[in-house]
Amino acid sequence: MKALRVILITVLAAGISIGTALLGQRLLGARPQEQTAVLEPVKGQLESLPDLRLNDLEGHEVASNAWAGKVLVLNFWATWCPPCLEEIPGFIALQERLRPFGVQVVGIAVNEVEEVRAFVAAHPLNYPVLLANPEALDAAVQLGNWLEILPFTVIFDRQGRRIHSQLGPFGEAELERWLAPLLIRAEGRLGRASSNAP
Repeated sequence: MKALRVILITVLAAGISIGTALLGQRLLGARPQEQTAVLEPVKGQLESLPDLRLNDLEGHEVASNAWAGKVLVLNFWATWCPPCLEEIPGFIALQERLRPFGVQVVGIAVNEVEEVRAFVAAHPLNYPVLLANPEALDAAVQLGNWLEILPFTVIFDRQGRRIHSQLGPFGEAELERWLAPLLIRAEGRLGRASSNAP
């Protein structure tokens, strides 16, 4: 009798776990092997770059319009987030390769300034890093991060229109596929930008 009870409880717990996993995948719109979700616009969602004022690592205020006229990739991340750290080399490579085409990556760190400074000292980045504040976190939700998870990335075109929002890590090739049409429209060519695209 006791063994039957243990088996029933185990089966019930397994069923709840599987149901929760399937529901989570359905909410994110991801297939089982995917770890990311493409976010569709919802009512009340921001469709353009919000007016943000965030501090850099030296305490200087930077406005989001500092990159007006550029293709902007905003990446919300944290030093304690393994998927965030995994995608940083791709952002560094793309920033290096696509800077001549007017692409600007900006990291928005959801950390204390000391932790971010230590990380950047150990792992130099070739793009600006700003510190998240409550206004930035609210904007992230309005831009599509309704689950409030990291990493979260948003792409804006040269006019500041939101082109794509993504929960979860962004692969370099996938990010380049989203950026390529913006470069074609802006420059009339891809040049070096497409040389590494799949």
